[in-house]
Amino acid sequence: MIERRNFSIPGKHGKPVVADFCCASTGEAKPLVFFIHGYKGFKDWGVFGCMDELLLAAGFAVFKMNFSHNGGTVDEPIDFPDLEAFGNNNYSIELDDVASALEWIRNEQALSGEVDLHCISLIGHSRGGAIAILTAAQDARIHRLVTWASVSTLHRTMFNEGAELNEWKRNGVLYVKNGRTGQDMPHYIQFYEDYLAHRERLDVEAAARKLSVPHLILHGKGDSSVPHTHAMELHAWSSLSRLHLIADADHVFGGKHPWTGESLPADFEEVLTETVGFLLEG
Repeated sequence: MIERRNFSIPGKHGKPVVADFCCASTGEAKPLVFFIHGYKGFKDWGVFGCMDELLLAAGFAVFKMNFSHNGGTVDEPIDFPDLEAFGNNNYSIELDDVASALEWIRNEQALSGEVDLHCISLIGHSRGGAIAILTAAQDARIHRLVTWASVSTLHRTMFNEGAELNEWKRNGVLYVKNGRTGQDMPHYIQFYEDYLAHRERLDVEAAARKLSVPHLILHGKGDSSVPHTHAMELHAWSSLSRLHLIADADHVFGGKHPWTGESLPADFEEVLTETVGFLLEG
């Protein structure tokens, strides 16, 4: 077994990407599954930290990463000890982080002969789903795409003109409460400014329409964070997509952090079963 946990990859914006990689050491090139977490997320969040075993058993190599500015650090990759980094995160940084990780995978000599660089599949959850779609639309290395409870747009309601946006501009920071940790998590106004400056690059609909790889869209009909209408939009935009809705499933498919259950929630089991089956088709 080749296994590396919580190692760092240089990022393009002053902070490293913290990542995990694992695969069976067989000397044969294996397809790679690359997982991208969502907003206020991290690679080891709850049930998402429990997927490696099933993917490895199916014959995949597995790569998971924390965005460089997700609020975690190399020493503390779980939760959000670095709120200053979190506040300085933006969509452009997240896209660059994925690109940096893909370059590391391509150039890392220790993976030579173990990873099929022509068979890389992305899995993205929530906002990470949008980042995965944007990446897959422009990177020829991506072979298949899976999104879990993905947003269909990166244009958030807080970008609309109104009192909240005016206050954000005036104060330079907008705080969002993390219900689990109790932290007031900052978003500096650069987040909004970066989105405006790169709207074309960050157009999820345009990217979805451009996709040339198979795309599996998984979403819970009980998702109150990202309604399943987002999934229906993504499906409508790509002729290569397949939509699988899970009745009553929430945004994290029954999971929570930390996950201490002896077995995975039924909804997440369904997500994994559908995901692995789809990836094995390629």
